[in-house]
Amino acid sequence: MVSLVDATIALLPLATIAVLMVGLYWPATRAMPVAWLVAIVAGVVGWGMNAQWIVASTINGFITAANILYIVFGAILLLYTLKQTGAFDAINAGFASISEDRRVQVVLLVFLMGSFIESAAGFGTPAAIVGPLLVGLGFPPMAAVVVALTGNLMAITFGAVGTPLIIGMIDIFESVESITTDVVANGPFASIAAWVTEIAVFAASFHVIVGVALPFIGVAMMTRFFGEERSIKPALEVLPLTLFAWASFSIPYFLTAYFLGPEFPGLLGSMIGLAATVGALKAGFFHPDEEWDFAPESTWPDHWVGDIEPGESTSDDVAVAADGGSVQSGMPSSLNTMPLWKAWMPYALVALLLVVTRVVDPVNAFVTAEFFTITWSELPFAGESILGTGLTNDFALLYLPGAVFVAVHLMTIPLHGMSGAEIKASWAETIEKVAPAVVALLFAVATVQIMLQSGAATNTDSMLIVLSEGMADIAGGIYPFFAAYVGAFGAFLAGSNTVSDILFGTFQYGVAEQIGTSKTIMLGAQAVGGAIGNLIAVHNVVAALAVVGLVGEEGRVIRLELIPLVYYATATGILTLLFSYVLFPGTF
Repeated sequence: MVSLVDATIALLPLATIAVLMVGLYWPATRAMPVAWLVAIVAGVVGWGMNAQWIVASTINGFITAANILYIVFGAILLLYTLKQTGAFDAINAGFASISEDRRVQVVLLVFLMGSFIESAAGFGTPAAIVGPLLVGLGFPPMAAVVVALTGNLMAITFGAVGTPLIIGMIDIFESVESITTDVVANGPFASIAAWVTEIAVFAASFHVIVGVALPFIGVAMMTRFFGEERSIKPALEVLPLTLFAWASFSIPYFLTAYFLGPEFPGLLGSMIGLAATVGALKAGFFHPDEEWDFAPESTWPDHWVGDIEPGESTSDDVAVAADGGSVQSGMPSSLNTMPLWKAWMPYALVALLLVVTRVVDPVNAFVTAEFFTITWSELPFAGESILGTGLTNDFALLYLPGAVFVAVHLMTIPLHGMSGAEIKASWAETIEKVAPAVVALLFAVATVQIMLQSGAATNTDSMLIVLSEGMADIAGGIYPFFAAYVGAFGAFLAGSNTVSDILFGTFQYGVAEQIGTSKTIMLGAQAVGGAIGNLIAVHNVVAALAVVGLVGEEGRVIRLELIPLVYYATATGILTLLFSYVLFPGTF
């Protein structure tokens, strides 16, 4: 049995995050440094950690956070580059021209386009991009936010080209010697990376099964809460379309997870799904008999609309006309008529370069060469490990997806004929977007590293292992049902699937080990749970509301988002029990 005193001390850093962010509504930029200080106190008082291990753990966490920030910066830089060139407005107008039915637009823009943006950029960008597009098409801003947050859930686990699994699991597990030893010695895997690829397959399996209802849920949320008739019946009329969109996304999504690993499922699934669904609609299939629209704006409640009127521009440069065309002001005429192939080309280049750098051996050898990888031991006066603790870390300058995004940004400058002012604006917007995440990520990852390394520092069980043992004692064999809820809680606290995996991945591993069930399946559920929590992550909701002029309505949005959250987490919990004890009981 775990000591109550030890469990209480180990819980303090996570409890601090919960109290400050959920109870007191502190932003992560303030809450995470405080949690880091609490983790230090817990490490010193409860585990006897010395200054050497605390500083080394913090440095190790900062390096991992720098890897994440590099990816985030590159992804958002490309996104704002396309915003400046008008590419996103051309893409949006192309979707709008396919159908004026709001239900069809939700399937295309929220489920498929939103999943693509999530897969390429991650970190809350889909709702912040898709929400304004929907408002520009005439959606009530409140409805735009609710459906934009709901629709891309399947892609979040693999968002920002696999960052939650690559950084949140591979990098973290490789820093824990006991886990690395266990995986290689007792599992059929040559490395942590190979094991996480298997975790990705189970995560994709959960998503494919539970996500069959996801496109329909997005449409039903709109018709039930924002339709004139307040019913899901209009959503049932596009059920064939939602099922086709799910299938055209899910088949390549699962196959990519199975054969290529965690970087590409959402990216390739959404691209192929978009092409298939748009093609089917253009061929005349799946259109509802009658177009569905919102009631006249004069009948809308006040809380549906804020500072930005539907149909009004949500940026300084671009508005979307009622007929789905784009109305530009103060921008070159060439951008008004940008062909779709040109608008999509940068993301096609991203997909191509990511695949080439991962699967073409000579290219892969080049981008992973030691010359382009900054390792701790190569730094001046650094030593073989961080402060002699045995901890080490690196920064793969060309291999990390951030390099691909920056490279494609540079290619887009001549491709789209960007002016100096547009280039400057894209960088300024990116820095403004990323800057608040820097402090939060640095201290969030450092906090977890202190909790992880507390055991190595004193040759005892770490804080997270103690918490795992305590949870195993309480929940016993039924715990797999709650694994997705725990992952969702982590994302709710931190606003990120990646940080949820960092916070709770080792915890879930420990519980699985304690109760004697599959670690792979449990962590697959964790990866899905981290995606689910993004539905109600406070800073995601605030950001989505801010870009449509509705700041202050967070409570209404979160209450509505609890509906898909409970469905998705409960269904995943049932599947986790079924997979663990019935279908795949011998899985590592």
